[in-house]
Amino acid sequence: MTPQMTEKFATADLSALRNDLLQTGLDSFQAAELIASFLTGRGYGVSQDDAFAAAARIEAERCSTETMQTELERIALIM
Repeated sequence: MTPQMTEKFATADLSALRNDLLQTGLDSFQAAELIASFLTGRGYGVSQDDAFAAAARIEAERCSTETMQTELERIALIM
């Protein structure tokens, strides 16, 4: 059995995403699109449903970087 690789996104990237999510007044669908764009811009795939669910969980946790890291790791699909 091989260990599962976990992607650690750069703190600066997470902070920029967090600021975008907090400051732009996005609705849930727009937040999901921003999250999907963040991941695809880094070479990952993501389902829209997963991005929407992650956006809701991130919002519920007040956009903590720890929650963002966990959610992005969970939904990122290796291309």
